[in-house]
Amino acid sequence: MEKINITMNGQTYQIDKFTTISQFLAETLPKEDRFKYVLATRNKKLSELGVLLDKDCELELLGVDSVMGFDTYKRSLTLLMVKAFSDVLGGKTNHRVEVMYPVGKGVFCRLCNTEVRVTEALIENVKARMEELAYLDIKIVKESIGTDEAMNRFAKQGMTDKEILFKYRRVSKANLYSLDGYEDYFYGYMVPSTGYLKVFDLVAHDDGFIIVPPKKTNPEELPELEVPERLFGVLKATEEWYRKLGVNNVGELNETITSGDIQELMLVQEALQEKQIADIAERIRETGKRIVLVAGPTSSGKTTFSHRLSVQLRAHGLRPYPFALDNYFREREETPRDENGNYDFECLEAMDLTLFNKHVTALLAGEEVAIPTFNFTLGKKEYKGNTLKLGPTDVLVAEGIHALNPAMTASIDNDSKFKVYISALTQLNIDDHNRIPTTDGRLIRRIVRDARCRGNSAQDTIAMWQSVRRGEDRFIFPFQEQADAMFNSALIYELSVIKQFAEPLLFAVPRDSYEYYEAKRLLKFMDYFVGLDVTNVPMNSILREFVGGSCFE
Repeated sequence: MEKINITMNGQTYQIDKFTTISQFLAETLPKEDRFKYVLATRNKKLSELGVLLDKDCELELLGVDSVMGFDTYKRSLTLLMVKAFSDVLGGKTNHRVEVMYPVGKGVFCRLCNTEVRVTEALIENVKARMEELAYLDIKIVKESIGTDEAMNRFAKQGMTDKEILFKYRRVSKANLYSLDGYEDYFYGYMVPSTGYLKVFDLVAHDDGFIIVPPKKTNPEELPELEVPERLFGVLKATEEWYRKLGVNNVGELNETITSGDIQELMLVQEALQEKQIADIAERIRETGKRIVLVAGPTSSGKTTFSHRLSVQLRAHGLRPYPFALDNYFREREETPRDENGNYDFECLEAMDLTLFNKHVTALLAGEEVAIPTFNFTLGKKEYKGNTLKLGPTDVLVAEGIHALNPAMTASIDNDSKFKVYISALTQLNIDDHNRIPTTDGRLIRRIVRDARCRGNSAQDTIAMWQSVRRGEDRFIFPFQEQADAMFNSALIYELSVIKQFAEPLLFAVPRDSYEYYEAKRLLKFMDYFVGLDVTNVPMNSILREFVGGSCFE
């Protein structure tokens, strides 16, 4: 047998040609580390562990604690779960498992097209079957077939969501994965066998269940499952909207676009959002509260939402004044630094809390205040003669990532505050088993906006994304359930529009950079969508904040 040389961790191994990466690791790593790594790079090219090693290369390993490794684990866990449902329910029912949306540290799923009820007993049986399959360490087989053949197989299995999806695929091949006789399609890499998937939980919740992967930071442990019930309610409401609109996945969206019915769908969803904003404005008027605090993660559309809310507040007889928290950053030399020595603009301590509270307290007391403008180039506050004094029907609309943090408005009485949480909670899935992470939608929004408004490349935005996410986990998400109102800014049609702006930026990411893998993944993801012209997007749409042409700019 011909030999090849594999270099890993500075050591070179001579192995048989056409050995899989997983076989090589099983023979090389300590027994306790056999399932520790889920992906690898060969000469800097990302690979599944089932790939054959056919030439000399340098191998680097990725565990579940990496971004791509964690996604691979979650994706493979979905296959294990769907297979277990198939085994437990067998031929007794024509069931369909639908992976829905994130809930806490897990993902909410539902059993559809069946009279079988989700019970604690059913979930325990499915979980036990998942554990059994993981213990048996069954191989997950990857097969590359023609797109037409894949569509035929999906049709025979009743997977109409995948059949419609592949109708609009431009690639000639599709990768299917099978596990012990069950076959499915998954967007992205998978682990080589079920033995890698031993840490998970399955919990009945509401009318469905939640699948819980391990902690990303410690893959041997499960996170505590805390369900944010108010956010869960918003997600369910959005799901109901989408079902009424007749669009539950990308395939159905593409059908709507190609049939010429997309304009009506766009107008209806924009109207639904406007109604929600009007309802929030009515609640603010009824409470009589003087300061509206708007917070949410990056690229949620906070600025446009605040403008549209202000319009509705005027329609309800109030006079709103936008009040950007970004103007209350501390001077650059006073800004805290992170563990790497870089300025930490995401932390609460980067804000001039004393001045902000002083100004808001004075405004609510009817005093006139000189409002600063923060110069981000010079890193300091400037006073340009802007003053503000509130009348009896005037309302402050303050937006910023820390707006819901009680420490941000510590000196202001709670009876004066109305808190709004906004996020782009993407509900549209690729198909039943491949969900679109809400963070993907926000990342694509930010890539496009950063390039248009700040001159940042897609590589720059991707490079900072994990730091931004960590800041959200620390400073935004813990306070979301304290909001008086929640607003979902995701638009059912937005990825079909924004792809034309994002794709050129992603293609420009250098192939030899770490960010290339993420850019490539996003490009593949957007290839599922039929493009949509930006012309028909309303000028007050939240999407305009990112692609340009907003009437609020």
